[in-house]
Amino acid sequence: MPTVSRFYGIVVYMNYNEHAPAHFHARYQGQEVSVDIESGVVEGRMPRRALKLILEWYELHAEELMQDWELAQARRTLQPIPPLP
Repeated sequence: MPTVSRFYGIVVYMNYNEHAPAHFHARYQGQEVSVDIESGVVEGRMPRRALKLILEWYELHAEELMQDWELAQARRTLQPIPPLP
């Protein structure tokens, strides 16, 4: 599970050769969500505050997330994405 970013106790990662659509995973305090990179649709459960931070980060880095998705599909090294300040 290649990690692309960490912030406020949240770990954001992508798996290699995942199923479409393009998405990333985020884990916080034992809960996990996946977020569709193109639409922002969230699947899973997460505390509201953590989810808000994840979606804020996603809005800032959607283009970089799509680039990492393409790298993951090609089984290449993912590029780190800056955390929220």
